[in-house]
Amino acid sequence: MKGKELPNLKVMDFISDMGAAYKAADLIISRAGASSISEFQIIGKPVILIPSPNVAEDHQTKNAMALVNKQAAIYVKDAEAPDTLLPLALKVIADDSKLKSLSENVKKMGLKNSADIIADEVLKLIK
Repeated sequence: MKGKELPNLKVMDFISDMGAAYKAADLIISRAGASSISEFQIIGKPVILIPSPNVAEDHQTKNAMALVNKQAAIYVKDAEAPDTLLPLALKVIADDSKLKSLSENVKKMGLKNSADIIADEVLKLIK
């Protein structure tokens, strides 16, 4: 579909205001870094994860599978993305019940008080 315009799809190389981008999105397509995963869990947006094959010990696949195993994300292998990603994304975006279940399941995984938990652990180490 290279070169084809699709309504409601905006591909960008850099986004400076991710909060606004996430808010506007109905479905997120992303790599599976730990920071991104934690953001998705807090905001509760449905996501298709494409782990980078260029990371140490394939940790992004492990991150992605932690969500996939709880029906909180969809996984696509990087090598398969050129052929499967667009049809899959269009199928998911048209399925309101799938979007809703992904959103609910990923949000359940978020720890809104994570900063407090980390601070408590640091304080325990100090004592």
